[in-house]
Amino acid sequence: MKAVVLRGAGQFACEEICPPVIGPGELLLQLGRAAICGTDLRILEGKKTKDVRYPSVIGHEISGTVYQVGEGVSTFQKGDRVAVANVLPCGDCPSCLAGRSNACQARLAIGYQYDGGFAEYVRIPAAFLEHGNVFRLPETVSFETGALLEPLACCLRGQRNAGVSFLDTVLIVGAGPIGLMHLQLSLAAGARCVIVSEINGMRREKAQTLGAHMVIDPEREDLTERVREATGGAGVDRMILAIGAPAIVNGLLGIVRKGGTACLFAGFAGKGTCSIDANIIHYNEIHVCGSTAYTRQDYRDAAALAIGGKIDLESLATHCFPLEQFQEAYETCRSGAGLKIMIRR
Repeated sequence: MKAVVLRGAGQFACEEICPPVIGPGELLLQLGRAAICGTDLRILEGKKTKDVRYPSVIGHEISGTVYQVGEGVSTFQKGDRVAVANVLPCGDCPSCLAGRSNACQARLAIGYQYDGGFAEYVRIPAAFLEHGNVFRLPETVSFETGALLEPLACCLRGQRNAGVSFLDTVLIVGAGPIGLMHLQLSLAAGARCVIVSEINGMRREKAQTLGAHMVIDPEREDLTERVREATGGAGVDRMILAIGAPAIVNGLLGIVRKGGTACLFAGFAGKGTCSIDANIIHYNEIHVCGSTAYTRQDYRDAAALAIGGKIDLESLATHCFPLEQFQEAYETCRSGAGLKIMIRR
């Protein structure tokens, strides 16, 4: 079968490899769509190495069709259209026992410990079926939407950590796919005003189309002044940083109202260090939170939102490339010319 094999930092190509062999309780999935994630870019470039194997097949935003059913599997049959929650928490570490399975200290994941979605066929281990990590997709839901349930679940976890709720004023920094998901989730949560900051013109237009109340180009406008004008000088209730730019964190803290929340959602390459004026946090009583992965309930809720038409994921999939053109897909993703870049068989 064809698969994109990662052999080292910056060393990846579409190759012919042996298809996976499944065992009892497992599924073999024929790829529908796999989306390239910002984390995938960092892995491909060697900027993220934790849990990364060489050689391996990465890709963790996956949907497809059940192609083969292992012995003892009765809940799925060949031809079923499915999406996969790729993270499997251990259920027994301190994080899991504290109700934070998204931050599991011993989690397993498809695309990391198990080969992922940038391949014609993907093996779904038995434990993922046993714990309900495979979700049926209605015929009315596209493979593009199915693949994007995973990042939507991550965004939903971030929204819950940030506490976005009815009548909030929310600033979302970055209108890539993740920022646009946060925009839609904030609106669905009842936010009174959602402000989006983005330097890319195409992405600003998309944010407006999806319902942003105000869209700002921070290269041409003073973001702090525009936000203060929009909030009567108080600042925003919630700020969500949806781009991995640690250098702008301190300036953004100053836009959050007293008692507000700053969610550092995006992952930062390398050490992610930056200088912060701690007095801003101290005197303004700002809550600062992070966000990592998702719980299975987050995934279920994200699926319900997308399948129910509350969140538009399909329009975020702007490009689709076959596995053989993965290099072109990678370059398109890096360029920022599109939103979500999809891979197909």
